[in-house]
Amino acid sequence: MAHRDNDKLESRIDRFLHERLAPAITATSAPLQAAAWTAPGEPVDFATATGSGNTFAPVLPGTAWGPAWATTWFRVCGHAPARRPPAEAGRYRFELSLDLGFNGAKPGFQCEGLVRDEHGHVIKGLEPRNHQVPLQCEPGSAFTVWVEGAANPDLTGGNDFGSPNAFAPTPFGDPLTVPAVPLYRLGDFLAVEVDTEVESLFLEATVLFGLLRELPPGTPRRQLLLGGLQDAINAMDPGNVAAGAVEARKILAPLLAAPAEHSAHRIFATGHAHIDSAWLWPTRETVRKCARTFSNVLDLMDRDPELTFTCSSAQQFAWMKQYHPGIFARIAERVAEGRFVPVGNMWVESDVNMPSGESLVRQFQQGARFFDTEFGAISDVGWLPDSFGYSAALPQLLRKSGLRWFFTQKMCWNETNSMPHHSFLWEGLDGSRIFTHFPPTNTYSGDMRPTELARSVRNFKDHGDASMSLMPFGYGDGGGGPTREMMQLGRLQENLEGSPRVRFSSAHDFFAEAEQDYRNPPIWSGEMYLEFHRGIYTSQARTKSGNRRNERLLVEAEYWAAVACIRHGLAFPYERFDRLWQQVLLLQFHDILPGSAIAWVHREAEATHAAVSEELDQVITQSLAAIAGEGREEFVFNASPATADGVPSRSGAPAAVRKQQLLARGPEGNFILRNGLVELTVTPEGHISSLIDLGTGRDVIPRGRLANMLQLHRDTPNQWDAWDIDLSYRDTVVEVFDGSAEPGSDGKEILVRREFGNSTVQQRIGLSGTEPAVRIQTSVDWHEKQKLLKLAFPLDVHAGFSSSETQFGHVQRPVHNNTSWEHAKYEFCAHRWLHVGEPDFGVAVASDAVYGYDVERDIHDGRVSTTVRQSLLRAPTFPDPEADQGHHDFLTTITVAPGIGDAIRAGYAANTHRRPVRGSRGASALVSVDNPAIVAETVTLASDRSGDLVVRLYESQGRRAKAALAVSADIAGVTEVDLLDRPASGGGVVLSAEGSVIRVELRPFEVASLRFKLTSTEESQ
Repeated sequence: MAHRDNDKLESRIDRFLHERLAPAITATSAPLQAAAWTAPGEPVDFATATGSGNTFAPVLPGTAWGPAWATTWFRVCGHAPARRPPAEAGRYRFELSLDLGFNGAKPGFQCEGLVRDEHGHVIKGLEPRNHQVPLQCEPGSAFTVWVEGAANPDLTGGNDFGSPNAFAPTPFGDPLTVPAVPLYRLGDFLAVEVDTEVESLFLEATVLFGLLRELPPGTPRRQLLLGGLQDAINAMDPGNVAAGAVEARKILAPLLAAPAEHSAHRIFATGHAHIDSAWLWPTRETVRKCARTFSNVLDLMDRDPELTFTCSSAQQFAWMKQYHPGIFARIAERVAEGRFVPVGNMWVESDVNMPSGESLVRQFQQGARFFDTEFGAISDVGWLPDSFGYSAALPQLLRKSGLRWFFTQKMCWNETNSMPHHSFLWEGLDGSRIFTHFPPTNTYSGDMRPTELARSVRNFKDHGDASMSLMPFGYGDGGGGPTREMMQLGRLQENLEGSPRVRFSSAHDFFAEAEQDYRNPPIWSGEMYLEFHRGIYTSQARTKSGNRRNERLLVEAEYWAAVACIRHGLAFPYERFDRLWQQVLLLQFHDILPGSAIAWVHREAEATHAAVSEELDQVITQSLAAIAGEGREEFVFNASPATADGVPSRSGAPAAVRKQQLLARGPEGNFILRNGLVELTVTPEGHISSLIDLGTGRDVIPRGRLANMLQLHRDTPNQWDAWDIDLSYRDTVVEVFDGSAEPGSDGKEILVRREFGNSTVQQRIGLSGTEPAVRIQTSVDWHEKQKLLKLAFPLDVHAGFSSSETQFGHVQRPVHNNTSWEHAKYEFCAHRWLHVGEPDFGVAVASDAVYGYDVERDIHDGRVSTTVRQSLLRAPTFPDPEADQGHHDFLTTITVAPGIGDAIRAGYAANTHRRPVRGSRGASALVSVDNPAIVAETVTLASDRSGDLVVRLYESQGRRAKAALAVSADIAGVTEVDLLDRPASGGGVVLSAEGSVIRVELRPFEVASLRFKLTSTEESQ
């Protein structure tokens, strides 16, 4: 057509699709009768809700319902439409459309519902873009369904965090503060007939129009699509679209039949629904979100044989087994068919920066065991699409947990540097490599629109070497998962000119082909540091301290229980440990441990951690009572793999004589403490002005500088308050100089008190009785808002890099900022210790609770020094406006540590609880290692209840090491196993075995698990 105005034509097509074609999909509709009852308090089950004692009041469209977090049950009644003439019967589909009052915001962040039949059997969920309910009933017959409506508040600002007030403080994250007002107004409850011809036409036109908008202007394909769509809408009467639908589809058919180019990129599409195990909702709501989404998936599978659904998190499957056994049974059937596919083998999609190495092992153990027990198989695909960065230890742990491949997408959130590849080999600390893929569509919640497919092609960085990518699709976080529309959109683009090819697939099939397709992939070595969300190492400090405490207690309790079982016949509490581990593992979810969830979640997390700690202390007390026997002699038991206060590792012995600590007053009112190893000087204001290593005479603190300096920063990130620390925090700092110090009552400590703003800080500063170390116990009564509290230690070392403990090893990061990659790491994670040093001298900063650190190089009076700062507390106001308010305790130690081995011991010392016990005997170590470079991190009994002893070792210093491992028990045999306690393939760490002594050799940072068959283990259960 001459002089065609393409822009106007596109606008005309767009308007016709949405104003004429979409409404015509519904051929007929009839209102349904509905009545409602709101449950008092927490949700109730079907039998309780539908019981005779509850009064259901009639409701109409527009009726207000749902105070935040309330549950309203709706009884919905109606009649199916009459039977249509045979010639029309195949064209129309009967279903219900139940609108709970959905708005245009993203699914998963507003009200939701679960539909049951009159017998209580689950049919499917209701979500904003999936609120249709198919019913099988005779034409004209009556029906009743029940809807469990969840009035979940939208905490995203109503626009998926895109509105100006998206991160404003909100009372809706806590049932104790929510306003008692309805949040929603009912939409229409309708019985409808869908015109499947119009429905198909709408989807076909949508695909072609979406493709048109992705093609360059003036290209032949684009012009053909524009002309074809124009002809199709011209074939329909706007007043009677349905009558022209068949003819319009014929016009579009040749455009849909044109095949994709031979070299077109290939997209493997897998159904998915990323459901956060807690975030802007509590875990009780996650159970219901899973039920709604999983029932949708199962319903869609019944109707569409091409759907394959990828699902992680054994915890969520376990919830279905516990709370919705009917849904779980249907899931199991689809798992057996290979269509509902468990992946990841983790208990939850945890954070993988802060959990300990043993915690990550147990994530894989608990997840894999559940999948194997319930479904008879485990996955080979690692799956962590949304965690906030990825530890350099992870490749080895993935591979040794039976996983061949790894999937994530979070690295596309980097704010400074872009990752250079989408498919590559990721190399970990120990040299382990795993084939890894990022989806170039930059989401794990795709919807199969042409714009998403085109974005995948544009973004993919490995064209020419690789030809395929993975695309998870489906609405997550309770949004309902994949929809029938997504499936149809995918089919229409399977082989379409101008589009990448699309194939419905499992993640396993994608990785198997992608690995073969990319014959020489590039390598990314080391951690994948997320250049975003750096505040997660500090937010919600009580949740973090509870995690660190229970990680320690779980390993300690298992060790003493194993000793008590093997030596004294006390039953090993397998089920109890499983339950406690699972509780802690759930709280390591990537929005709980990072501190980015609502107040409700963190209040429950703190309570759970406290209860777990109390129960573990009971287990330890019972075990030690059996080990020590009856008596009045006092022993000290040390479960750590390092000597503590003179008590050998993993032993119980009489308390050692501690080095005498002397407190004196120096010039200018300073306090001086000595323990024979170091001399500490504290100013009258409570700062450390000197720490002299008496062995070398070297002062750890630079001349003229003050350590133990509290620094208060303004902390107002641009977005994502609980998640982010923006570099702009350094623009404002107040150093808390004022304070008062005085001797403690025992004459061995210095007591310091400070006040600033609305907060107070008290510190107890003393020296270790056995090590060249300062111990600082900091108690903070914190009542600031949008502030960051750091504790600074300038150190007189010229360090080129810092070494931070991570899982089963440590990672080195440059102190300088030569490149944008280094500059972006201005806040990072360390576990129990951080070390900076020179070749023959160094300092370790250790903590029992802190994860967030920064390290900078300074020049003061012409002398180079290195400053280490711990991030103690934040006070973000979203999503929890009262985050971190109240009391907090932190232990910090500063240790003269010439080498990494010294730092490791300092880390254990700061995180070891020495236990005094009265009895008649101590205990020798059940397991000992004669080389400190090889650490026996975990000693426990095998999870299969066999009574076998499992010892998990790792090389800690980054060098090849040999050691003799001695087991104080009668051994019938030893086997190297993987992290799932199965015989390891390609092992070889065991050099020889002579009696109870095993000689091993480990490569740098290698993790090895040895399984010992004992000749005489008491019967346990």
